Formats: sequence, C-alpha cells, structure tokens
Amino acid sequence: MRVPRSSLMALAALMTGTLASAGALGAETAALDLPPAESPASTPATPPPTTEPAATSLPDYKPEPPAPEPAAPVAAAPVAPVDPLGAAVFARLGETAPLLLRLTGKERDAIRSFYEARAYKPLWVVDGAWTEPAKAVAARLAASAEDGLDARAYPVPTLAEKPDEKAVADADLRLSAAVILYARDARGGRVNLTAISRLITPKLDLPSGAEVLGKLNEAGGKAGDALQAYNPATPGYVALKTRLAALRGPAPTSVKALRLPAGPVLRLGMRDPRVPLLRTHFGLESRPAATLDHGPGEPEEYDAVVAEAVTKFQRGRGVPANGVLNVQTVLALADAGRSSRPTGSEAELIVNMERWRWLPGDLGPDYILVNVPEYRLRAYRGGTLRDEARVIVGKPESRTPLFSGLMEYAVVNPSWYVPPSILKTMAPKLAGYGGKTWGGYEVVRRGSHVSLRQPPGERNALGFIKFMFPNQHAVYLHDTPNRSLFSAAKRDFSHGCVRVDDPFRLADAVLPDWSQERLKKLIGKGERTIRLPEKLPVHLAYFTAYVDDSGAYRTLPDLYGYDAPMRAALGLPGGGGPAIARLPDEAPRKAERAAAPAKPRVVQRSATRHHASDDWANRRYEEVDTPRRAVRRAARADAAPEYGEPGLWTPAPQQPVSRGWW
Repeated sequence: MRVPRSSLMALAALMTGTLASAGALGAETAALDLPPAESPASTPATPPPTTEPAATSLPDYKPEPPAPEPAAPVAAAPVAPVDPLGAAVFARLGETAPLLLRLTGKERDAIRSFYEARAYKPLWVVDGAWTEPAKAVAARLAASAEDGLDARAYPVPTLAEKPDEKAVADADLRLSAAVILYARDARGGRVNLTAISRLITPKLDLPSGAEVLGKLNEAGGKAGDALQAYNPATPGYVALKTRLAALRGPAPTSVKALRLPAGPVLRLGMRDPRVPLLRTHFGLESRPAATLDHGPGEPEEYDAVVAEAVTKFQRGRGVPANGVLNVQTVLALADAGRSSRPTGSEAELIVNMERWRWLPGDLGPDYILVNVPEYRLRAYRGGTLRDEARVIVGKPESRTPLFSGLMEYAVVNPSWYVPPSILKTMAPKLAGYGGKTWGGYEVVRRGSHVSLRQPPGERNALGFIKFMFPNQHAVYLHDTPNRSLFSAAKRDFSHGCVRVDDPFRLADAVLPDWSQERLKKLIGKGERTIRLPEKLPVHLAYFTAYVDDSGAYRTLPDLYGYDAPMRAALGLPGGGGPAIARLPDEAPRKAERAAAPAKPRVVQRSATRHHASDDWANRRYEEVDTPRRAVRRAARADAAPEYGEPGLWTPAPQQPVSRGWW
C-alpha cells in the first residue's frame, strides 16, 4: 500500500518544525525519504510501481523535558538579636509553651510579627520595671469585671524587683497576650455563637492582635482608656453596666420617709405647696437661688434643682428616672425608710451586656432596632427615637435570626410565590392544569418549570409593602393581612420574618421623600420598588433585660431559650443543662407526630379566613380552599431548606432597574 505523498509532506513539515526548534534541522530533515515531486499536468514516463514502497525511516526523537519553574524565594529565617533582652524575647516567642491558653495561633503570629517589627524590643517593660502605659493597661484588666468580663481570663504577670532578661521577656509577652484577648472578648469574641444557635450570625468586628498592640502603643499613658474603648459605648450597654455596678456596690443608705399630701403630678416649672417639703427632705435651699439676671425664686417653684434631686432618688429606687413627681415616686418616698438594692441578677445583666457586643460599636444616627423578645421595633433618626411599632416574630420552631443588615429598598404591592417545598405537593394537579389562574393564584410556566404566584392585593401574604435588607437568612420586614394578631401580648406567629404593625408609618420614617399618604396612593397600581437614598442599618437583637428610655429596668420572657446556654458559655450561675439552644430536630418530631394518635380536627369559620398569610403553616384550624390546605400539609411535612422565610418564599432579590427612586 502506497503512502500518499500529501501525508508524507505534512509529516515532514511537522517534524521539520519540531526538530528545528530542537536545534537539529539539517541532519534530521536529510533522514526523510521522500519521492520526487509530481506535476499534475504531465504523465509519468513509467507507470507507478504496484508494490508497496519501503517504510519511511524516521529518526528517534525525544523532546527535551520542560525547563523547571523557578523556585519561590524562601523567606530568610529570623535572626536573633544581638542584645540579650531582644534575644530573650526572640527565644520566648520560639518556645511552644502558650502565653495564654485561649490565645489563637493567628493572634500569637500577630504578636511575633509586631515584636519582630520593633527588633524584639519589649513593649511594656523598661529598665526592669513596668512603664506607665503598662500600669494603665494592668489596671483596666484588673477592673474588667466592671464590663461583665472575667478578670481571671486576663492575668497580669508579676515582675521581680530585679528580673533577668528571660523574666522580662516572658512578662512583656504575657501582658501583650492579655490585652489582645481582652480586646477580642470586649468586641464579642468569647462565646461560640453557633453553639448557641445557627441563627445567631452577627458580623463581629474583632480587632487583630497587631492592631490592638499598635493602638495601645500609640496611646501612651492613656493605654488603659484605649483598651476600655473596645467595649460598647451604646446607651443601652452603659445603662446595664451602671446597674451592674449598683447591684455589686454597697446597699444604698436608707433615707427618712416622706409622706406627702395628695396633689397633682408635678413637672418642671410648676408651683405647689408640697415643694418646700421636698426641699427640706433633700436638704436643698429653701427657695431657688438668685442669679445675675433673676432674684431668688419662689419656695413653691418646682425648679431644676428639685427635679434633679427627685431624679436621683428615682434612680436609686428603681423607678423611672424622669424627674416627675408622680404617684409612683410619692409611694417610693413614703417607703424610703426601707433600703433596697436594684432588681435583677448579675448573670441576667452580664448576659444582656454580652448581646450588645454583637451589634456594631457605632449604631449610627439612623437605624432600626428590633428587640425580638419584646415584639417591638424602634426607628431612630438623628440619634433620637423617631417611631416604634409592634411586630410579630418567628415561632420557637422557626425563629427570627439575630444579625445586622442594611435596608436597601422597599417594595409596594409585592407578589408572593408559593415555596418549592409546598408547590411540589401540588405538582400532579398543576401538571395537567391548562388554565392561567387557580384558586386566586397565577400559574407561571417557564418551560418545564411551574410556579404558583399570588398577585399583589389585600389578600397577599406580604400585605401591601415589604422592606428588604438582603441577608443570608432571606428574612425581611413586611406587612400582613392578618392584623388581628397584633393585639396578642405574645406575638411569635411567623416563620422567621418580622411583620410590622402599621408598616406605612414605618415607611414614612425610613423613606425621607415619601409620606405614608403618598405611598398609600400606590396601592393597587402594580408592584413598585423604591430604593432608599442611603442604606439603613437594621439590627435584629435579643434583649431579655434592658433599661428603657425612662430609666426603668425591664425584663422579658426568654422566648427562644437563649439565656441558659449563654450563662453556661460565660461560666455564670443559672446555666445548667446543655449549652446549646438549637432548633429542634425535624426527624424526631415527625416520628412523634406519626406515632401519636390522630386528634379530631376542629373547623372554625372566620370572617378573615380568606386572608392569605404565612400563618397557613401555623396549624391554625380554619376552613380554607384547596391550595391553603396543601400549604398547611406541606409546611408540616416538609422542612427542606429553601430560599426565604420557610413557608413564605420569594425569589432571590434582583437589583431593580431604576431611574431616580424607582
């Protein structure tokens, strides 16, 4: 069989290019046995041979191995300093013995890098003695209990009168480790939050070790104040800290009881014959003092001096410290002969102080705070309370997550899509369904994919408006058609999202260029997206003890059972039992329901039974249409993860295309 000439020529060209690149073009090409060229226009003189030509001889070719990649430069090993003190610090950093047991490897590496940058010079010790910054830092570590921390976690090393280099190095590094650990704990890093619940997901602003040491080094003699600044400075935290100090301090000295005659509530600027009795009781001037502009005031004037004395008394007795002489204060004055401590326990205060560390250090002038156990939302503008509203939060088996997000936009007249876990139970019926609507829902087909959409309207599960702050839990604030639930004292009815009472009033507070009257005019005109001019922080928090705006201390039931595991994690009394408060496992609950005897179903007709809301899965017994019964069955039987609030699913938020506000 003859080898085609074209194949031989192609092979020759290929080998020529390959061998030329290898540096052997001439010799290797000569070894190729090619027949003479043929002209397509002429006939060969002799017929072509019918026998198979000799095999083409090719040289043995072995491609050169690829050149090895250049090795990455190897960092030079650190060299020990020449001076004895630096050499001692270098040697201590090289030892395997821990500086502090809770110090992470990353934090130890940060200490090593910090000292390496300063040629292993000690930070806190000079001439064998602590520096002034070191003494300030040590004082703050010793007083860490003021902030609900445990001083035993941050031991201050001791120095002998004339320590050697090894002792100086060890003490200096241990103090650095202690301040790094303190700063981390002060910002909320001492509790493994996922062990409490997978739905507690704040983004903690934990400082790096190098940042802490650099900041304290620059602070000089004010290093103690700089270390203290890692604790929250929010008013709610400071109020709990003040109460903790009062609880730990000496019992308040009892004062003489004062029984006042009946009279109206007294406020600043009023006059009343009881005021002289208050002045005498609190040891004040018999009348307001004179000033350059005014002469002495009237003895019966309830001025700022009297109001301040009443405020201090109220604060000490645990009543609202507003300076108003009301019935509660009059009764406290009459009972003042009996000394009393502030109510609450240390563990209760410390647990809730810890929760303030989960929030950003600076809440900003504008933000929304939802206190889940209180069922209340507060909107702040310019640092002051703008408005507040009742809310409905998640049930214990479908809890509202705790985190901070940024509200980006609001949607008026939103649609609601039936969750995939519920929709698949309806799939057999929808597969052969040819209509466009079914039970008030729209059947949306995209190829082989079928979804069920509830159009905007008064029956929509999301109501007339929702507020979106994209997050990993896909929860949000929204309206609801079932408004009667807001009258309940215990409002844990949702599947994770937060339903807001009078949401258009909230919209008036968060959308600066939109009034609630203007927004309500959009109802029924199709789905509209309104972007906020600036992203607004939203904090979903969990405080079971707090001091309200009037100064009164309030406690709340522990809705999700987070207090006990928090106490256990912090080593506080009252933390018995497992230090975990996770969602209950679905499989055992399903098995228990399957084994339990069937209970008779009670049908209750309701005037609001046609309101579509995520209460469908709340096991509320009411007569409903076919899609609603399927929703309840699927929500009970299927707990598969899905996008959005379980039982209240919406598609992943898309960036709205807008011009201006829309």
